[in-house]
Amino acid sequence: LLLAGSCKKDVLRVHKVKKLNSNTTESLYNIRFIDNNKVIIAGGEKYNRSVVLRSVDGGNTWSANSYPQAAKAMYGFALAPNGNIYLSGDGTLLYSADTGLTWQSANPGNWLFYNGISFPVPDTGVLISSVLQRQSAITQIDANFNFIDEHTFQFGLNNIYMTSPSTGYVIGYGAVMKTTDHRRTWNFQDVKGDNFMAMDIHGNEIWMCGFNGSIFHTTDGGDHWDMLRNGNDITLPRYYTLDILFKDKYTGWAVCDDGKMIFTDDGGVHWAPYEQFTNS
Repeated sequence: LLLAGSCKKDVLRVHKVKKLNSNTTESLYNIRFIDNNKVIIAGGEKYNRSVVLRSVDGGNTWSANSYPQAAKAMYGFALAPNGNIYLSGDGTLLYSADTGLTWQSANPGNWLFYNGISFPVPDTGVLISSVLQRQSAITQIDANFNFIDEHTFQFGLNNIYMTSPSTGYVIGYGAVMKTTDHRRTWNFQDVKGDNFMAMDIHGNEIWMCGFNGSIFHTTDGGDHWDMLRNGNDITLPRYYTLDILFKDKYTGWAVCDDGKMIFTDDGGVHWAPYEQFTNS
C-alpha cells in the first residue's frame, strides 16, 4: 500500500475552463477548424435530427442550425482538398461548398450507418459504416454521391483516416487496416486487443487509443505497433478513451467517456488524470 501510494501521480488541474453557449441541447460529436476563425461542429439526435454549429470567431460564439432534410445525427466529418465539407450519418450526408454557411443533403443509395467519411480527392469519397460492431463496410462514392465500390467485413468500424490519396487507415473492433494503393485493397495490421476509436497521425508516427483504455504507438506507419498502455490491466485506472492528441513526441492528451481527460509527458508510457470539470 505504501508503494502504491508513493507511485501514484497527483491529479492534474486544467489551468482555465470557460463554458461556451452552444445554442443547442443536442449531442455534439465532431469538431473541425476550417481556418483560424471558422469552426464547424456536427451532431444531433441519432435517428431524428441533425444539427450543425458554426463559429466565425475561433469558437467563442456559435450559431446552431438544424436540417430537417437530413433528419439524422451527423457523426463523420471530412474536409475535401477543394474546401468542400462533408458530414455523414445514418444513410444521409450533408455537404457545404461555402465553409458551412449553407448545407445540402444527399443519400449515397442505401441506409447504412455512416459513422465516418473522408474525401482524399475532390471527386471520390470514402465512407465507413457499422452495424452493432458486428459487420461493417468501406464504401466509395463519387462527387455526385453515386456508388463506386464496397468492401464488407464481419466486425465494426469506428473511424477512417486518409493521409493521402493513396494511403489511409480504418480502425474498429479489434482491427486496424491500411491501404497504400488508392483504396483498392485494405490490409490488416498486426495490432489487436481493444475496440480502436481514434488515431493521431504525424507522418509515420501514430498514436492510437481504444475504448477500453489501451494506447498504442507506431513509428513506421503501422508495420510495428507497441502497446504503451494496456486497457485490460486490472491494476490500472479504468479509462474509456474516445480520442487522442499529441502536440509533440512526448506531450499528449486523451479524452474519455464521462468527462475524464488524461495527460502524458513521456510519449504515452504513463498517464495522469485531470480533475474533472464535466461529466459529459
